[in-house]
Amino acid sequence: MSLTLYMHPLSSYCHKAMIALYENATPFTAVAVNLGDPDERARLLKLWGVGKFPVLQDAARGEVVPESSIIIEYLDRHYPGATRLIPTDGDAARAVRLTDRFYDLHIHNHMQKVVGDRLRPAGSKDPHGVEDARTRMRAAYDIAEREMASRPWAAGDDFSMADCAAAPALFYAAKVLPYADTHPHLAAYLERLKARPSYARVLKEAEPYFHMFPQEG
Repeated sequence: MSLTLYMHPLSSYCHKAMIALYENATPFTAVAVNLGDPDERARLLKLWGVGKFPVLQDAARGEVVPESSIIIEYLDRHYPGATRLIPTDGDAARAVRLTDRFYDLHIHNHMQKVVGDRLRPAGSKDPHGVEDARTRMRAAYDIAEREMASRPWAAGDDFSMADCAAAPALFYAAKVLPYADTHPHLAAYLERLKARPSYARVLKEAEPYFHMFPQEG
């Protein structure tokens, strides 16, 4: 088994990469990284100087691939399966990449801002930044709601990298800024994602760690 994914079972961006791996039953070894352990952190930094996961190491090809979208692109090219995560058609591929960026930049990252603020000690909170993140998430929800009113998956009729991005973004976003009552098409889409075997497996494996998710307050 040549592929090793350095990850954490609770990490939303790791979930994104793992969905792609499970979607095509791509064999890999998952190595959980505790960033609080100096030795484990040093090992990750040696692979990827930014020190963030996920990071994919491919021993067979001598490659180290960081960043969830790039990992999925790499898998789709070098370890393709039954589900093409990025279409071969250029225009369709561009639509998938755009939607991938939309969910990462306009929902996922703002969700992480809200969650990250919960971990800050008293006196170091950023209420203005959190409210700005929530405002931007609401705007993105409105866009996604309109899109999902007429399509089954994030970028159209087929499951793709865009759905790998949307799943953890929407799952965790629902915990910090619920949308089920205001955006029914988006909420229904999340249910389809959760029913997808690849994401259902990711969520099942993450269950023992959900108690670590920081609650508001």
